[in-house]
Amino acid sequence: MATTLGGHAQGLLRDAGIEHGLDRLARPILTAAGLPANRTRVLVVNDLKMNAFVVDSRTVFITAGLILRLENAAELQAVIAHETAHIANGHFARRGLNAQFARNAALVGMAVGVAAGAASGNPGAGVGVALGAQSSALRNFLSHTREEEAAADKSGMHFLAIAGIDPFALRGVLQNFEGQEDLLPGRRDAYAQSHPLSRERLRSVELTASALNPPERDRSEEVYWFTRLKAKLSSYLRSPAYTMQRLKPSDTSDAALIARAMASHKSSDLAGARVELATLLERHPDDAYLHELKGWLELEWRNVQPAIEAYARAAELAPREPLIQAGYGRALLAQGTPASDARALEVLKTARARDPYDANLLRDLSIAHAKAGETGLASLATAERYALTGRLNDAGVLATRAAGALPVGSPAWARAQDIMRAADTKKRR
Repeated sequence: MATTLGGHAQGLLRDAGIEHGLDRLARPILTAAGLPANRTRVLVVNDLKMNAFVVDSRTVFITAGLILRLENAAELQAVIAHETAHIANGHFARRGLNAQFARNAALVGMAVGVAAGAASGNPGAGVGVALGAQSSALRNFLSHTREEEAAADKSGMHFLAIAGIDPFALRGVLQNFEGQEDLLPGRRDAYAQSHPLSRERLRSVELTASALNPPERDRSEEVYWFTRLKAKLSSYLRSPAYTMQRLKPSDTSDAALIARAMASHKSSDLAGARVELATLLERHPDDAYLHELKGWLELEWRNVQPAIEAYARAAELAPREPLIQAGYGRALLAQGTPASDARALEVLKTARARDPYDANLLRDLSIAHAKAGETGLASLATAERYALTGRLNDAGVLATRAAGALPVGSPAWARAQDIMRAADTKKRR
């Protein structure tokens, strides 16, 4: 999927509002680290275990379980800062495998494969799935040495301080994993396995944080987005009863209204969800991510025209947001008229150009191409979706079919060749 929490590909939860909130939290840290904030993103892994990791310079992965455990925005930013430090310090690049990963990531959705491995508590296994390899080097790719962890702690806390965020927030994160080193390896939390923790490390974090003096600045916007994204994530993953029991009747914050809307929807109460969303949109009529949420809810209830209208407004407000564009395209496809199908194809092609790692978008794009009689492109979109979800053998079959129907030398033909080569590499291994 691309626009809803319900959409996940091999372990990823994709949601425009949540990813926007993560971007707002990450930007000051990425800027402090000297990394391009518009090219490094944070994605959520669909797993309630606690973990976070990077595999290249473009993406930080954090599990839903870790986000839900964290108490405040600064702690989530501390996780992002620590993983950003692994990027800035070049830890994965020094392992001799990065060039191979970089070449293959765009071909087979390696990043999503890693997320699938993370759901099993062994993110390295996901690398092996995505690249068709099972070597111990790949399995250990995401495991950091104590020296790397110490360096990432120090650099991350410096990034926090430069960004005006309390560096002691990292201590709060690590305290969730105290005592893990005394457990047998099979019983340790996934985070503790890939991020070796020790009492010495905690003391070092205390000493480093004590020496830093972050400047005072207004962080209310970051606090707002943390509260909002955590409420949305929690209310999607947990039962409506759990959500409602923890919301005070007097809480009318945006986060509480979003949580109630989600819980009402999950309780088959569309009217109740609409009431909460109406209040939110009255407060924030130009919030694209609230219009996107409305579109998602209406589409879930098969109310196609209201969904199209909500998504159209969201796309107008955030024209460069691919997850919103993908939802808009899905709603247009659901209408099923020749005009809406043609418009859906246009919208989905734009979304795919900006975000090729969305399996549901690729599914919808394949349908739109097929409706337009573009069988080669339809096969290619399906091949890319299969590659993204780890089905490389099936992807190779569809890519071969696509290549036979596409103009030789065209960009689409070249993408099909890439998938065919990746599938062939997996077979040889």
